[in-house]
Amino acid sequence: RVQLVESGGGSAQTGGSLRLSCAISGDAYSRQCVGWFRQVPGKIREGVADIDSERGGTTYADSVKGRFIVSQDNDKTTLYLSMNNLKPEDTAMYYCAARDRRYRCGDLRWDIFIDWGQGTQVTVSS
Repeated sequence: RVQLVESGGGSAQTGGSLRLSCAISGDAYSRQCVGWFRQVPGKIREGVADIDSERGGTTYADSVKGRFIVSQDNDKTTLYLSMNNLKPEDTAMYYCAARDRRYRCGDLRWDIFIDWGQGTQVTVSS
């Protein structure tokens, strides 16, 4: 299994930036695909971005393309989400998650991810 711990959430104004971090540990097979999700109360969890931790390919939801960047450090023990030009609709609890490559990396369905962090809140004010 994989352990994930998010940090870096907080408050920002519209147009501002934040960077989230996710410390990852556990067996490499179970974290071939790692990604970020977000959820607001009463809504389904939404895939934001993911990265193939071995091959480096990235995928983004249309709502964040051109504004968010997902990356990992060279050791593949920390996942990042750089969020720029933030909008009020980006307000949510953000989670990092990991899974194997049973489904191709880039498939952002939340229910195929196995291990999850506890979440970090991001609030964007207008």
